[in-house]
Amino acid sequence: MLIELAKAGDLAAIAALLREAGLPNADLDAGKLEHFLVLRGADSTTVSGAVGFEPHGSAALLRSLVVAPAQRGGGHGEALVGAVEARARRSGVAELYLLTTTADAFFARLGYVKIARDTALAALQSTSEFATLCPASAICMHKAL
Repeated sequence: MLIELAKAGDLAAIAALLREAGLPNADLDAGKLEHFLVLRGADSTTVSGAVGFEPHGSAALLRSLVVAPAQRGGGHGEALVGAVEARARRSGVAELYLLTTTADAFFARLGYVKIARDTALAALQSTSEFATLCPASAICMHKAL
């Protein structure tokens, strides 16, 4: 498996993985792929996972972590999060926020802590993921990089 920057041609595969996992993808477009990483299969063409971040100054929204069902349980999710955290840090991001309805325990193991959703930065609260795509019941989490 290889983790690398997403390419424009990966958009459909990323969106399909997100749809299959029941994750928001309505606002995903080629312009946002600049901050996305993909997990490629052994053939170097198949997208088996993805993760991205949406920067807002020194903070960013970690979004769209997904691993294909056949690849789950092998540490690929952790590897993707580690890779996107490193990329965000290199881009000047000092803290990451995320919303999740199912993966709070996973992210807690990686150092993210639950916070009240309304305490997230205003710039993040105005994103489509906060405003419309994720339900109000989603858990908000934070990690300082």
